[in-house]
Amino acid sequence: MIFYKKLKPIQAITFDLDDTLYENTSVIVKAERSLMEFMQHQYPATRHVNIGFWRAQQKSILLANPLLKNDMSELRRLSLESGFIELGLSGDELNVATRWCFEHFYFQRSNFTLNKNIHSLLKILGVRLPLVAITNGNVDLQQVGLEQYFSACFKASVKSPMKPDKAMFDAAQAHLNIPHENILHVGDNLPKDIYGALKAGYQAAWYAEDRSMKIRNEKAQILPHVQLSRLTQLLDLI
Repeated sequence: MIFYKKLKPIQAITFDLDDTLYENTSVIVKAERSLMEFMQHQYPATRHVNIGFWRAQQKSILLANPLLKNDMSELRRLSLESGFIELGLSGDELNVATRWCFEHFYFQRSNFTLNKNIHSLLKILGVRLPLVAITNGNVDLQQVGLEQYFSACFKASVKSPMKPDKAMFDAAQAHLNIPHENILHVGDNLPKDIYGALKAGYQAAWYAEDRSMKIRNEKAQILPHVQLSRLTQLLDLI
């Protein structure tokens, strides 16, 4: 554990989810592969296109509506719909294909098992302090077994922009009704989690599950209050 700034008393903890409590990149890769297989099995027209086709749909939609970068679920749904229209689907067939494929991906996106040590840690922390989740992603907390530990979960959307925007941090603070400076945010992304938390008046702890934590290699010029080498060190801070 490395301290960069003096910590004030911690009365609540907010957590980023992806790449903080679990490694997320391989989960998304696996979910996208599963979606491609599902589509090719159910809809022959998709057998003639690859994942680049679907990413082009997403890029086109973002160019038309940049705010959708804040809502990964809606962006994916619209990308699927756009792709199926280009492949010739319409009417009920289009609506059903879009819904089924989105639901398939969303299930697979949350189809993984958390390390039992994460469950143990969150259970202990939750007895001592209120916990809130703040995520730019769209993992299903109930499906992965995390819902029970958090009093609230704030997910990015068009109306509540992604971190580092203050919107979700302010919403979490209002929910907790605890001074910003007494809330510790734990996240892996320095430009989004740490900068966003500090900008919102929070304290910040840096922890990344998906990579070696060498702060000199990170794309940010801002320091957290504390750098953790393992999440269980949170117990020492409270």
